[in-house]
Amino acid sequence: MDSEEKDLVKEPFTEYGIYSYADYLTWETDEMVELIKGKVFRSAAAAPRMKHQKIVLRLGSELLNFLEKKSCEVFIAPFDVRLPIKSIKNEDIFTVVQPDVCVVCDRSKLDEVGCVGAPDLIVEVLSPGNNKKELRNKYEVYEESGVKEYWIIHPSEETMIIYSLIDGRYQPSRLFSHGDIISSACIPGFELDLEAFFERID
Repeated sequence: MDSEEKDLVKEPFTEYGIYSYADYLTWETDEMVELIKGKVFRSAAAAPRMKHQKIVLRLGSELLNFLEKKSCEVFIAPFDVRLPIKSIKNEDIFTVVQPDVCVVCDRSKLDEVGCVGAPDLIVEVLSPGNNKKELRNKYEVYEESGVKEYWIIHPSEETMIIYSLIDGRYQPSRLFSHGDIISSACIPGFELDLEAFFERID
């Protein structure tokens, strides 16, 4: 194998290529990558910071407890969410994301490799260096795909904003922080006391 072939094995995708989920399934890489409209987005860091992980696990645990014996299910990353536009064939899907936390209420969207179609709720916990991806690129595909609620949590500031899908467009909430109790329109009855939540994280 010459050097060019070795480089191809190490790097099966390029920054400028357009790829499908079928391509994604063939890649062998140690880093987390996502596809957004056919473009590859790499993880901003080798691993999320400790506070990021604590937030994901704590929120996932609270949702898991609340959803016990209910029809909805909660998943945490790594968990592939495929967002098709017309066809659910692997070669026709160009967006594959791994939200930090997601809730899926329509079980027909679940299969052995993840979720195909929009989850009801997606939560992204921001990490240094990838805010632009979460705030712009993912915002667009989540809105277009019909994700009912998109929560963005800022770990260091301990704040949160909710985008709710109304008539096909996202409407932002105000900025939530300590002292606020968050409720979800797509998961009736679920509430999150942000002050108590972040106190348990620290």
